[in-house]
Amino acid sequence: MNPRRWLAGLAIAVLLAVGGWFGWRSWQSRQATPDSPRAEIAVPESARPRPGGPEVVSVDAGLDSRLLAGATPMAGRVAVVGLLNKRNGETRNLTLKPGQATRIGDVIVRLRACERTAPWEQEQYTGAFVQLDVRGTDAKWRRAFSGWLFKERPALNVVLHPIYDVWPKSCTMSFPDTGPETVSAGAGAAPAASGTRRSSAPKSAEAAPAPAEPSPSAADNSAE
Repeated sequence: MNPRRWLAGLAIAVLLAVGGWFGWRSWQSRQATPDSPRAEIAVPESARPRPGGPEVVSVDAGLDSRLLAGATPMAGRVAVVGLLNKRNGETRNLTLKPGQATRIGDVIVRLRACERTAPWEQEQYTGAFVQLDVRGTDAKWRRAFSGWLFKERPALNVVLHPIYDVWPKSCTMSFPDTGPETVSAGAGAAPAASGTRRSSAPKSAEAAPAPAEPSPSAADNSAE
């Protein structure tokens, strides 16, 4: 037998064996992969979702109309936004409602929303969601800024533009005076005397008088 043919046949046999081994390994990995349609993952019965089970609770996400009574909706609020042109130092006050926009030359200021904290909160914030569009030298409009700005905390968000700056100055809106569970403190209460305030806490029962201790003379007579 020709040695060259024998070596060539041996090499082909080795290649076929190696290829078959890799193919078998690939087939085994596909069988064990969860994404394969043939593979199935056993899920414990306790882990399967139970429709209508005790852990499912229906929650009404609707807002109580009494909570919104007296509060200004977003569409009815009015914000004043300041606009600065750094080239000439000109400042303008823009009065906008959410959804409105104003164009001044090469800049468009658009108000999306405004908000301020309630008067009874400790920290007061006045914020506005503002979008700033600027027209470049190529006559194309580009969004230079989009986000919330705060009057009391200007460092929380900064408009990074070399020519224009914008910031919120006020947001006119109202808040509900009372909630559904609020009870007026003076409802049905009798007027108190001047300089005094009557407590609304329930009064405790009056303590019974302590028994009088026997006098020393009475104790001596009982001992005789």
